[in-house]
Amino acid sequence: MRKVIIDCDPGHDDVMAILETIAHPETFELLGITTVCGNNLCERVTENALHVLEWIGRTDIPVARGALKPLVYDPEPQAAHGYNGLEGFEFPAASIAPVSMNAPEWIHEQLNQSETPVTIMALAPLTNLALLLRKYPEDAERIKEIVMMGGSVHGGNILKYAEFNVYADPHALKEVSESRIPITILPLEVCADCTITEEEIRGWKSSRGKIAQMAGALMDFFAEYGRHHDMHAYTVFDLGVPYFLLYPERFTSSMHAMEIVTEGAETRGQTIFADGDRVRVLEHTDPLAFRNEIRTCIEQLDQQEK
Repeated sequence: MRKVIIDCDPGHDDVMAILETIAHPETFELLGITTVCGNNLCERVTENALHVLEWIGRTDIPVARGALKPLVYDPEPQAAHGYNGLEGFEFPAASIAPVSMNAPEWIHEQLNQSETPVTIMALAPLTNLALLLRKYPEDAERIKEIVMMGGSVHGGNILKYAEFNVYADPHALKEVSESRIPITILPLEVCADCTITEEEIRGWKSSRGKIAQMAGALMDFFAEYGRHHDMHAYTVFDLGVPYFLLYPERFTSSMHAMEIVTEGAETRGQTIFADGDRVRVLEHTDPLAFRNEIRTCIEQLDQQEK
């Protein structure tokens, strides 16, 4: 059993990662979800997290609202996630609210209450974690590891050399990487193996399960970018994080030193990897096994929901 906190900016792929985590209570003790400005403004992504938890019947999971903006740069909501950061499915109004504490303070409280170190699933810019460590540097000892979706080895998806989560707040990753916390990075290159196809989307949309229908509608919207670019498999970036924690043996990886570029018209957010042992960089996983797992995950959740 691994105690985890999901730090995210839901976000279609964030939602799929949340579902995957909740589907495996034998592996993950999910302490809660924290939100941060990233895919969209923090207020919107917090609402998205609450909507999803209410829809799947998990209002027991606390949500803590986090940083409203990156450490230095302005927010840059991403069109790929639609006007509200989670377009494609109409949720009823949520009846639950976030906890009163902000995310860094709430994480600090959870770390200090836990008898064992906690794993952070970082699916968004690392602003919350940077703010946590600025105020409570001793908390680094209470974090087992950070497994993050972010960065790239060869090329970016927001700039030529930068992946969005790092681009959005490169200063935050730089500060967190200077701590003693072990870090595993799921870069864009291995995200290319973390895909679904039209088969999964059609299956979920035609299902009678309410969670499958939600997943199908959200992924159908999220797949539009890929369809417009003649892709036949659609990357579900953040879902790779819980998948790795469930099945680390299914990934190849290597250790590296890491430099984060914090500015530059083409280089802001670039991650440069060299020989070293600071971060584990994941390299490859099998797409077929990935798809089989997420199909099983959604089926399990709908069975539990009944």
